[in-house]
Order: sequence, then C-alpha cells, then structure tokens
Amino acid sequence: MSLDLKQLRQDMRRRRRQLAASDQNQAALELARHARSLHEFRNARAVAAYIAADGEADPWRIIDVAWMRNKQVYLPIVSHLGWEHLWFAPAEPDSMYRENRFGIPEPVVPRSTWLRATHLDLVLMPLVAFDRQGNRLGMGGGFYDRALAYLLRRKNWKRPRLFGLAHGFQQVESLPRQHWDVPLDGIITEQHIIRFHKDAP
Repeated sequence: MSLDLKQLRQDMRRRRRQLAASDQNQAALELARHARSLHEFRNARAVAAYIAADGEADPWRIIDVAWMRNKQVYLPIVSHLGWEHLWFAPAEPDSMYRENRFGIPEPVVPRSTWLRATHLDLVLMPLVAFDRQGNRLGMGGGFYDRALAYLLRRKNWKRPRLFGLAHGFQQVESLPRQHWDVPLDGIITEQHIIRFHKDAP
C-alpha cells in the first residue's frame, strides 16, 4: 500500500500546530543547543535558516547564536523573475520584513544582495516529515529541491551542507524518494542530531 503523502502532510501539520507555545519554545532552545555542537554550524560563515510558520520547528534561537558568533544569516526569498526560484537574502537583527504570498516574512533588502545556495555553507531547512534515509517531505512546492538540484550532480565537494529541523514526532519509517529530491546530510530535533552521510567533514 502506497504512502498517502497528502494525508501525512495534513496529520503532521495538525500535530505541529497543536504544540503549546511553551513546548515550541523549549524545542527551539534544544535545537539551538544541538546546533551549537554541530561542526558544520561552527565552521560555517554563511548560514541559511527560515522563519517558522504553521508550527514548524523554530530556528530563531539558532539564528541568534549565529549572529552572536558573527556569522552571516540568510533567509529564503521566493523570486517571481521567470521560473520561481528560491534565493537567500541577508538578515540582520534590525532587518525589515514583508510577507510573501504565502504569508511568510522575507527580508526587505536590495535584490543585488540575494545569493544562490551555492554561496552558502549550511542550510537549515523546514520539513513536514523525514525518515532515517535522509528523505525530507516538504510542503510540496519544490522550492528547495529546485534551488539545490545542482547537488545531485556533484560527486565530491558539496556545498552547502543540508540539515532539516524538526520535532521528533515528524520522523516516519520511510518516505518515497523522487529523482529530483535532494537528500539531507542530517536532521536536528529537540532530542538529538541524526546524520545520514558518513562522508560529512
């Protein structure tokens, strides 16, 4: 019997939204604690994260740590120029934001400052579900997979490293992998770090 991804998305999103604010805040603290121990995070100069929505695991504590360590933080921006692409815009503690068509805030900065993923060292990604093989179920828009598709063609040096942020209950036994899916290097939950590739530096 095939996995009903639509139903899985609905179930996981409902469970995320049902988390109490205190539980979300505690999870954010634990995510930051684990991220601080991650050598990919410690060594990164340019880190991309996201603004949590819909009950997603919240990376704001990690972003605060990145700023304190003088790292450059980037947040995703959906471009409408031609084919819809995901870019990454610099964010500072005093940045201004405006909501995109999905209701998610994006930094208000000159387009000339936007970067492609190739210029980043680490990308912390939202997800709906994940499995132990490094597969990630997103919201279905394919923005991250298109932005990171070039990694599928690389055999050796891969940049950026990709870590999903999730609540522990978002783990499932197995997810189908399509040929366009870009696998993760690891997952950070409030409980622990899960690595999928032994060749991580």
